[in-house]
Amino acid sequence: MTDTPDNAAAAWPIAAAMLQFPGTLRDGTAITDAGPDHWRRLLRRVVLAGFDNVEIPSAWLRLGDLSATALGDFGAVVSELGLGVPGITVVRESIIHPAQGSQNLAFSHRTIDAAAELGVPVVCLGLHDALAPAQRDVLWFWTQAPPPKPSEPETYDLAVRGYRELAEHAANVGVELSLELYEDTYLGTASDAVRFVTDIGHPAVGLNPDLGNLVRRQGPVEDWRDILPAVVPYTNYWHVKNYLRMEHENGTVFTAPATMATGVINYRDAVTMALDAGYRGAFVVEHYGGDGLGVGAMSRDYLRGLLSEELALR
Repeated sequence: MTDTPDNAAAAWPIAAAMLQFPGTLRDGTAITDAGPDHWRRLLRRVVLAGFDNVEIPSAWLRLGDLSATALGDFGAVVSELGLGVPGITVVRESIIHPAQGSQNLAFSHRTIDAAAELGVPVVCLGLHDALAPAQRDVLWFWTQAPPPKPSEPETYDLAVRGYRELAEHAANVGVELSLELYEDTYLGTASDAVRFVTDIGHPAVGLNPDLGNLVRRQGPVEDWRDILPAVVPYTNYWHVKNYLRMEHENGTVFTAPATMATGVINYRDAVTMALDAGYRGAFVVEHYGGDGLGVGAMSRDYLRGLLSEELALR
């Protein structure tokens, strides 16, 4: 095949996010326990929406909790469907949670092993915790402020040590880690994220500059045009989504999900910045609300067009 910009863009891994699918069936059975027939049925939706890659989040299917046999069954399903899995995400299971931290750390280790077994190159981790009741009880969880990040130096040091431990494990089995930017965590601003990944100081650890997690905050936010140039040299995986922001002079802010093309983040410029910095990793198109898979497909097509344009100009 001729290596044209269109062909290169078509081959670039752009994955569907499974965050819009619940982690249980209607009868209450966890997707993790539902078995290959259910996994196949749900993942076929991804294929029918035109995706050839999918990210597996622990909120949907806990690959780190599968038996060796079940993990093999899952690998067989994605292979049968022709799906690539560029990344696994551990969702809202912070390794510094005051009560669950050690369990979350152990689960992250098991997920790294699952990724290695499946040939998945990246495990994405974060320091954001399970939603509080007030966040679960509203339409958009980000309209309720999360707890502030821990201020104790010993907690910060615990996070650095924990991710360094996970990085050593990941490197030993041929997997990379990517840490997701998220408000009110040690990854909540550009400078904090760069400091944190630098303090971990391990080549197997990069950043996931999920700008949407930051711009949707219903209050003052750092300009994405300042965030991305600072973090993209460390970027090895990327969740992409967009939001509308309406700001009143009295300080009131409203935000709502948007497609990649219509929100406040100009992804035409963002993709250019990333490619200029040498980014060649996967994109995962996310969207909250409504038909998340359908909107993700629209964003995928938009992103492929941007990649084709950008590669043609190089």
